[in-house]
Amino acid sequence: MDRPVIAITGPARGAFGPRALVALAVRLYGGQPLQVRPGDDLERLTYHGVVVTGGHDVEPVLYAAEPEVEPNYDPARDALEMAMIRAALAEGLPLLGICRGAQLLNVCRGGTLFQELRSRRRKTSHRWTVLPLKTLCVTEDSRVLGRILAPCCRRHINSLHNQAIDRVGEGLQVSGRDLDGIVQAIEDPEAGFLLGVQWHPEFLLYLSRQRALFGALVAQARCVLVAGTSAN
Repeated sequence: MDRPVIAITGPARGAFGPRALVALAVRLYGGQPLQVRPGDDLERLTYHGVVVTGGHDVEPVLYAAEPEVEPNYDPARDALEMAMIRAALAEGLPLLGICRGAQLLNVCRGGTLFQELRSRRRKTSHRWTVLPLKTLCVTEDSRVLGRILAPCCRRHINSLHNQAIDRVGEGLQVSGRDLDGIVQAIEDPEAGFLLGVQWHPEFLLYLSRQRALFGALVAQARCVLVAGTSAN
């Protein structure tokens, strides 16, 4: 059977490590990674699933808000990834949003973001770390994340973000929070696989449950391939 192609987004320069780890995870489950960057001709690309990786903050103008923090934006990347998210939504392709990818998915569905989190933390540290030192509480009614990590469970995750989801976008529901109640995962329970996670599972591939996030994406993309549909 042919391998499903998984588009992996990223900035025009840098972020080689995270993208390489995502590509490794995709290959582990039989997928074919396709790296996509700003400037690529999306009309010429064919893929069966999407991973929107982490990185720069999402520009607040995209959700009709004024900047509240020192700018760290990448408008070209925002435009590319919003186009790919909207194409995936229109075509019913599986999508995994990681960190800013989860935030951008939420914005594409009409949601908003908290631009800073330090003032909202009471029980958790604002320290960035790739180590799984933060607690994720999976919600009882999660169908997508709960199927992979188990509903109502607690898992250890890492933390590399300074923004997070505020108002949840249309058709999405919260499927995980940290101990401060900050949203750590969103999903669309009506889609085949539409999931956004605030942490970075690509840095936690040594944990089977974290690897399984990519496995679930590739499995759904394989269904898309068999059905004969894709983007473009």
